Amino acid sequence: MLKKGPLNVLICYVLWGILPLFWGLLVDLSALSVLGYRILFSLLLVGGYLLLTGQWPQVRKVLGNRKEMRRLAASGLVIAVNWGSFIWAVNSGHVLDSSLAYYMYPILSIFIGAVFFRERLGLLQWAAVVLMTAGVAVTAVGQGVFPWLALFIGGSFVLYGVVKRQVTCDGAVSLLVESLVTLPLALVLIGFAESSGQGAAAALYGWQFLLLPAAGAVTAVPLAFFSQGIRETPYALAGVLMLVNPTLQLLVGVFCMGEQFTASHAILFAFVWTGLTLFMAGDLLGRRRTGCEKS
Repeated sequence: MLKKGPLNVLICYVLWGILPLFWGLLVDLSALSVLGYRILFSLLLVGGYLLLTGQWPQVRKVLGNRKEMRRLAASGLVIAVNWGSFIWAVNSGHVLDSSLAYYMYPILSIFIGAVFFRERLGLLQWAAVVLMTAGVAVTAVGQGVFPWLALFIGGSFVLYGVVKRQVTCDGAVSLLVESLVTLPLALVLIGFAESSGQGAAAALYGWQFLLLPAAGAVTAVPLAFFSQGIRETPYALAGVLMLVNPTLQLLVGVFCMGEQFTASHAILFAFVWTGLTLFMAGDLLGRRRTGCEKS
């Protein structure tokens, strides 16, 4: 049975995995409009939470730290791009691409770590990177389909992680500041959508307007579980549990949203799944070797 820390992380990944079902309820709104409301209500919800829990002094401290604000401004813009592309993927019938993005995430992360942070990779981990690259190439050349959307979503999330490595404040505080930084963008997106008839006023009726504040909740609640659990969860276990997220997205896309699992998907997923297996095997062997050397 999982301990409390890993269980919180698993709950986060499960919530992320079924999230396409929620965004599907807002399919009549433009993706940019949904992004704007997501940022706005994330700000309001997390701001209320920090006020109730007496953490507002931490917010003021971060707002007065120029270096931290630059990092959070960058991470806020990157995660806004990631959110927007993910919402567009779900509401345009590309849930499988978003699923593939998060299967690619561990392999993209180790590649970025090796290239930009000079982290040493084992033979099996390099093989995982080569396999994923080969899968993209084979699919693009043989099937005439380049997985640009999956790479864009996965790549932006990796870049978000790179920037967040430099951030020192608490998860809830960082989410609030990121939302605050991107609030002007959110208001512009909402204003444009409403004025052009693609916003909530034209598409939603009655109880459906509750979906707008719910967009903030489905953003903040999983992150709260993640922030609570990740400190007590071994990195390797967190990486394995992460696979729950794209697997649920894959199942939701095929069985709940009617997407077709094509030959192109099968080829690319096969390369990526094999690469993931090699990645986890290499990580496990590396940790065992380190443990033996310490003992």
